[in-house]
Amino acid sequence: MRALAPRRGDPRAGQPPVSTTRRGAHRWLGALILLLGAAGADARPATWTPGQPGESLEVSLVTVGPGEVYWQRFGHNALRVRDAASGAEALYNYGIFDFAEENFFLRFLRGEMTYELAARRPADDLGQYRAEGRQVIEQALNLSPTQRLELARYLAWNTRPENRKYRYDYFLANCSTKVRDALDAALGGALRASTDGRSRGYTLRMHALRLTSPDLPVYLGVHAGLGPTTDQPVDFWDEMFVPMEVARHVRDVRVRDDADAEVPLVAAEAVLLKGRVPEPAAPPGWIWRFLALGLALAAVLRWLGRGNGARRRGFGALAGVLWLLCGIGGLLLLFLWFGTAHHATWRNANLALFNPLCLALLPAAWRALRGRAPASRAATWIAAAVASTAFLAWLWLVLPGHRQDTLDWIALWLPVHFAAWRALRRPAG
Repeated sequence: MRALAPRRGDPRAGQPPVSTTRRGAHRWLGALILLLGAAGADARPATWTPGQPGESLEVSLVTVGPGEVYWQRFGHNALRVRDAASGAEALYNYGIFDFAEENFFLRFLRGEMTYELAARRPADDLGQYRAEGRQVIEQALNLSPTQRLELARYLAWNTRPENRKYRYDYFLANCSTKVRDALDAALGGALRASTDGRSRGYTLRMHALRLTSPDLPVYLGVHAGLGPTTDQPVDFWDEMFVPMEVARHVRDVRVRDDADAEVPLVAAEAVLLKGRVPEPAAPPGWIWRFLALGLALAAVLRWLGRGNGARRRGFGALAGVLWLLCGIGGLLLLFLWFGTAHHATWRNANLALFNPLCLALLPAAWRALRGRAPASRAATWIAAAVASTAFLAWLWLVLPGHRQDTLDWIALWLPVHFAAWRALRRPAG
């Protein structure tokens, strides 16, 4: 295991998740921070028998909200453990990765990333989050002395070189799910019992889209790249791949103290830093924008395709750009499905809309750019196949049992593909 180096980074929240400790390192990378907070309005501390091992320990959950840069959109979290007797403290961060790892970028693309846990000083990150304008909250937790001690021992054991690495998955095994699992183990399963099976009907895609919506290119890439496994409603337990969801759900957990009284898990909560970047509450409903753009592009293609001279060259330029974008997008979706371990991108029905066959239509666009008639028998049949595949994507969407949210992309690409086919089928004389 190589030592920490100047190129080392740490993502802020899961994972297309996170940010690095060094600015500009990667879109899915980040860090964390911490200090003890003031009491929450409706929480009260638990009563524990004096003299128990672990009594001097304090445990809190630290949550960092979204930032303005794309890799900060998903937030971040960590666990802070402080010994009140000695003053020693550590912030346990499951978002560490190493740029110097062999074949780092290839492993990143293929979904074979290795992340690890590191213990950091809380004060090291506070200035960075203040400069980024990100909200930071800290929740002091009502763990029993025994639970605090066991959690501290587990985290210390987990930071050993032979134990600290894990296989990263954005939805299933990221910095936030690791924090969730460590807390649940310390609570004897109380966190899972409080959240398992309860749902508001959200899907993994909905969370990903709401958090990326302020950054349109990232939003579009995520929306196109995710497959049907992200469109199943998930319960609160699975929602906690998002760090801010962990902070929300721990507020609902109740535990019992030594007097057998029921108390909230969150004994105190404080806002350490006020953020200037709000967290989107819901995914945007942009279906009408997709449809309006698709119809507008289709109308322009039809008008240009019926003309000669400049209009014909205009058709070649616009159709060429759309076919190139569509074809390359389709190749990327194929790579994500068959060439990577990103399970969330497999079996993607958007391949029927981002059709790689569009690349075979580029010669027709080139002929139109040169002022020649773009149509040929082969091009017309390819365009018909592309349009028919897009229609089948819409037909599949309305059939019972459909599980992927493709309506936005159907609204955009279906009119475009049909307009392009019609223009090739009946070119200007």
